[in-house]
Amino acid sequence: MSERATESTMFKTTGSKLLLPASQSSGLSIDQVNFLACQFFALAAAFWFRLYLSPSHASPLVRHAFATLLGTGFLIFCFGWYSAHILTAVAVNYLIIIKADMDNVHRYTMVTAMGYLTACHVSRVFIFNYGILSTDFSGPLMIVTQKITMLAFQLHDGLCKKSEQLTSDQKFMAIKTRPSLLEYLSYNLNFLSVLVGPCSNYQDYIDFIEGRHISRRLKQHTATCNGQNGHNKTPDISPFKAVCRKLLVCCGCLLLYFYVTRSLPITFNVDPDFLSQTPFLYRLTYAFFSIQAARPKFYFAWTLADAVNNAAGYGFEGLDASGKPSWDLVSNINIVGIETATSFKTFIDNWNIQTGIWLKTVCYDRAPKHRLALTFVLSALWHGVYPGYYFTFITAIPITMAARAIRRSVRHYFLGSRALKLGYDIVTWAATQLTICYTVMPFLLLSVDNTLLYYRSMYFHVHILSLLAAVALHRNQKPRETSTSVSPASSSSSAQLQPVHSNNNVKVH
Repeated sequence: MSERATESTMFKTTGSKLLLPASQSSGLSIDQVNFLACQFFALAAAFWFRLYLSPSHASPLVRHAFATLLGTGFLIFCFGWYSAHILTAVAVNYLIIIKADMDNVHRYTMVTAMGYLTACHVSRVFIFNYGILSTDFSGPLMIVTQKITMLAFQLHDGLCKKSEQLTSDQKFMAIKTRPSLLEYLSYNLNFLSVLVGPCSNYQDYIDFIEGRHISRRLKQHTATCNGQNGHNKTPDISPFKAVCRKLLVCCGCLLLYFYVTRSLPITFNVDPDFLSQTPFLYRLTYAFFSIQAARPKFYFAWTLADAVNNAAGYGFEGLDASGKPSWDLVSNINIVGIETATSFKTFIDNWNIQTGIWLKTVCYDRAPKHRLALTFVLSALWHGVYPGYYFTFITAIPITMAARAIRRSVRHYFLGSRALKLGYDIVTWAATQLTICYTVMPFLLLSVDNTLLYYRSMYFHVHILSLLAAVALHRNQKPRETSTSVSPASSSSSAQLQPVHSNNNVKVH
């Protein structure tokens, strides 16, 4: 690393520079090194937390306090004084929870939390001039915003709505009493999820802290665990195998990042020489592989976060049909589901799962009309104010409509034989992956100029084809199709284990 690069890295770092030598020797930026150090420390602390601060050894007060203090320490170490933004958002919204009228608490909280997040996003554009630190303070603030708003909506459900006004999901997660200050801080700032999430339900988290997490989940699946839920004492179900499996996945993703991701930079898709000297099919191929190569860093971060939660004993989902424990309650991705997705819906269902649940909880299930468009707009606003985000989510609207129309119109013709179905799956897999590549490219390019440059090089072909398909195949949906358009969905590995959580806000049938 050159001296200039080192100075630039130090300048952009808002947190501790204690690990700068490790940054220089590894080639990773200091913010990435700080993030990794905190997450691996969190993993060790999580094992200790489960073994020595378990509900049988420590009171909920002690568990809440430890989780909060360590999480706050991680924020200060990684982001320095910028962590004040996250602490301010939590403090202000707790005052709203305590002081505001319960009939409107969810509205006040949504406006305040999203407004503050948006103001911080705007400031980042000017501070970093379209550059993004790999793990700057906005990431934890985005997770905290999800938790704050989800809790407010669930509190409103529990205190202001009658049972018959709620869906089964909403009934299960409704909160009947205001959280104490320590409970609120622990939920939002705990070391298990403060840096990269995932967002999880408040009731699940409180059950975990108070020692009811596993028993409550077992009671939901009496039909799948052969009557083993009748125990008065919660069985000790170890997460060790699940944690080891997820850490192996992290190792594989890290290798892919170092040896594949860095060799296929996204910005090369808008390099002037590359665009002027290569044919369309070559550009399309490079775009496909560069987007595929960009995924391992997300896989790594989310899988490691999942392993940290599991190591502490959090994330137990229940027993599957064969009686084996599943630890995927707070998983944010299903890598197999993503890489084998044969529809836009399937891809979305398996990517950033907990954010999909949040969007469904606070927007899709509650919007009186235009639910799809409003959900995509909220998702874009939550991600930030870079124009590329809005290109991605606005582009996704006609693509989603076209995918629904195509699937509804042609899929049944290919179900007559295994050969036809296999051919259909191969074609739809390729179409899905290329469409995802086209759609998310602006998300990584960020700026209007680069986005338009890329889309012009692609001749806007996905925009044109999706609009034509949506118009040509449009027809009135049957009542049955309308009623199932938002049916609960989950990853293939846990479909039987999620009667509570509908996975995503966008359903493509």
